[in-house]
Parts: sequence; structure tokens; C-alpha cells
Amino acid sequence: MSRLTGFCRPFFLPGILLSIFLGINSAHGSRPSTEIREQPSVKNSSNKVMWNAVPVPEQAPCNRSGMADLPGVRLWYSDTGGDGPTVVLSHAHSGSADFWGYQQPVLTKAGYRVITYSRRGHGKSERGNETDFGFADVDLHNLVVTFLGVDKFHLVGVAAGGGIAIDYALSHPERLISLTIASSLIDVIDPEYVKLLSNLHRKDLTRNIPNFYIELSASYRAGNPSERRRGLSWRKLVMSGDVQNLGKISQRHTNKIIWKAVDSIKVPTLLMTGDADSYVPPSLLRLQASHMKHAEVLIISEAGHAPNWEQPEAFNSAVLKFFQKQDGTTGGQSTTSPANKNIVTLSAFAD
Repeated sequence: MSRLTGFCRPFFLPGILLSIFLGINSAHGSRPSTEIREQPSVKNSSNKVMWNAVPVPEQAPCNRSGMADLPGVRLWYSDTGGDGPTVVLSHAHSGSADFWGYQQPVLTKAGYRVITYSRRGHGKSERGNETDFGFADVDLHNLVVTFLGVDKFHLVGVAAGGGIAIDYALSHPERLISLTIASSLIDVIDPEYVKLLSNLHRKDLTRNIPNFYIELSASYRAGNPSERRRGLSWRKLVMSGDVQNLGKISQRHTNKIIWKAVDSIKVPTLLMTGDADSYVPPSLLRLQASHMKHAEVLIISEAGHAPNWEQPEAFNSAVLKFFQKQDGTTGGQSTTSPANKNIVTLSAFAD
């Protein structure tokens, strides 16, 4: 078994302790039933706990992994197999299949078949045709449905992966058991929304700021010594692949993502963001939720633009509870976690 999802083999970061630090324990002082090994907590000069250290757990064995030969491109994937419901994880732009190191073993232990993959140019996946990178939702469908033979599945997208998940939900709602979108701009192109985002995300002010400083919350950076040292483990882990070496890959959406289209999505949906997410603050999530009134809406405290990475226990607890509600089950093993103090449920949105 390996430490990281995408490779299904040992993976090492030279000179870096690959450990991530979690902010607040669950409501009852216990952790979800994962293979997490305790490490010393980070303490301040008064010997008070600032941040509880939680390393990336050992990854579940992969039933299949490698390069999938798809139309026009070869993509890296991993598949734990099994007879349980399938979960497909769609990573952020600054990421790859390895982005899900905290989720893959936990979801697998809960009885789910977990599929991770790296999009074109990310991780070990190829870039494909340099003159036409195609459609990300088509690549997703070709991998999961055509290549791996999955009929229906839970789809989880974080950040840029969330926009792809929205596009897929518009193209193939019949394939989805549920849709989880976390910390995503969801790629809506209505002029007022685009203007709002341009005012919120001032590139003239942020272009010289490293991604890790913008994407990871201040609370996470303060509590995590390795990330305080210029975010080395974050960059080594998620800023990988030819996207960084050969330039950005822009894949088109199959659908025109406007609010009217988002309003039409009826797939059971969970919307989340971190309370310190500078890209998708809670106020922006409320706007998104006003167009998805059927969605459950959660805020994860002390998390930025990568809640699955910064607050994995809270993230995992939320998605497992949501999945199990749709599946009508409590999972393959005792996995239902007690209420997590890092999760805030937003009230329903009135018309």
C-alpha cells in the first residue's frame, strides 16, 4: 500500500515530512475510524495545542491502476474496485490524482469503490493534442463509464474539478447518484457573476503571490510548520505534471454553464467551502446555493480553498454522511462519525 492515491506504490518527498495538520477534533473527542496514526501536536510557547497533527493515511490497495487509453489521450487513474457504490474524485487545477490522499482510504473502508484520476497534463496523464484539448467532462465519461464500465456513481469535485462536475451533471444526470461541489467557482458565465469574480479576484494584486499562500488558510499555515516553510509539501504534492512545465491546459465545457442551466440540476447535491476560502467565500457559496435550492450547504471552519486537504476529518465526515443518505446505508463498516465542530450547516435559502 502507498501513501498517495494516484500511484498505488510508495511515494516520497525528499526532506519533507508528509504530514498534514487538522484543526479541531470531533464533537466527542474521537476521530473517524481511519488508519490515521497519531503524531505529536504543534504547541505554542504556553504548551497549548495550536493544531493536531494528522499524517496522510496508508492508501487502500488498488484493484486497477495505470494509463487508460481514451480517445485522443492517455490518462492516469486508480480504482480500488469492490461491489459498493462508486465514488469518482475530480481534483483541483493545482492538483492531480494524489490530491485525494486523505479521502481514498476512508471512503474505501466505508465500503465504496473509489476512482481517482489525473486530468490532461496533470500528474502522470498525457496532454493529448496540443491544438485541441477537448472536453473535460467527455474525458471523465470516457474513463469512468466507457473504460471502467461504471453505470452510476457519486461525483465529487473540488475547485476546478467542481466546474467539470457541474458540466457532467448537465450532460449525464442519469449517471449520477449524487453531486458534491467544494470550493468551486462552478464556471458560470453570466456577465454579472463574471464581473463579481473579477472584482473579488484581483489578478493585479495577486499575480505574484504563491498559490499555496492564497489557497491554504492562514490557520492551516500557522499550525503547519512544513507549510510555513514556503509551502514545500503542498507544492511537491499537488503542483505536479506537465501543466506546470509546459503551460496551462484549457479544456472546453460541453454545456453553456449559466444560472438557468444550474437551476435545472436536480441531482442530490452537497455544496461546501471553507470559511477562509479567498476564492469561494461563504457569501459566494450562498449565491451558488440560491440557484440549487435542493442542495445541502456546509461551511468548513479553519479551511481555505482545499477543505479536503486542510480539514480532512470534517470533509470526510460530511461527504460520508451525504453519500450514505443517498445510498440508504451506513456503509460497509462502522464509519458514521459524530458531529464535527468544524462543520456549519447553512439554513435553507428563501426565494
